[in-house]
Amino acid sequence: MKIYEENGNLILSGVRDFELLETFDCGQCFRWDKEDDAYFGVAFGMPLKIAQKGDVITLYNTSRDGWDKVWSGYFDMERDYGEIKNRLSQDPVMKTASSFGGGIRLLAQEPFECLISFIISASNNIPRIKKIIDSLCTNFGDKVTYLGKDFYTFPTPERLASLELSDLAVIKAGFRDKYILNAAKAVASGQIDLGCLKSASYEYAKGELLKLSGVGNKVADCVLLFSLEKYASFPVDVWIKRIMEHCYFDGETDKETISLLAYEKFGELGGFAQQYLFYWARENKIGI
Repeated sequence: MKIYEENGNLILSGVRDFELLETFDCGQCFRWDKEDDAYFGVAFGMPLKIAQKGDVITLYNTSRDGWDKVWSGYFDMERDYGEIKNRLSQDPVMKTASSFGGGIRLLAQEPFECLISFIISASNNIPRIKKIIDSLCTNFGDKVTYLGKDFYTFPTPERLASLELSDLAVIKAGFRDKYILNAAKAVASGQIDLGCLKSASYEYAKGELLKLSGVGNKVADCVLLFSLEKYASFPVDVWIKRIMEHCYFDGETDKETISLLAYEKFGELGGFAQQYLFYWARENKIGI
């Protein structure tokens, strides 16, 4: 892959194993929106317009310094996804799934944003999740102007922890308000140190997350996978349960058995396998 600056934009040419549509539309993130032929989003306090044509990706009004400091890591560009797909393809189901959604990359999201986003996601649909998160940022984040448009950063734990429960009514998150506020207070006070959980074991990190109200197994595994670099994590929700039952089991199976099989089959690549499976099955209505 070649990287160069042109007219104030950053150009990536010869990109492999990366498709914006698949990456932004596989259920792992909620702050990227498509407008015409480009996507707009905010990560780590930085807005970005990004577009793709074939194997060329353009990051608008972005420098090489911004790429090195934020976007290369966020888009997980140092990882060999071709090798991951080769390893997973030893399993015939995964060979099909990883070929179909072969442009998916796991985004390295900011841990607090990821935690609150997936607390909001529980028992919710994606359009409503996105609307609640957008309202949370608009009301309690900081405004950043980029390419003539206003964007809002994700609010800090300290900002949210300073609120009263009634303040959150404006985002219309319903019963999740108390979970958002409790999680913010836990992080802001140091009761839970999300940064330290990156270097902790999967078991310990998950145990700490499960202490938070509103965080169950699926939400914890999503946070571990999408922001804390626990790539063996295999989040199991109702959709993944049905997909796994369809592909690997003969009928109804409990989530614990599914999680165990996923670990036995995919090991440290469980999170990548989960994303390929979900996207492939959803787009082809397999097991759903």
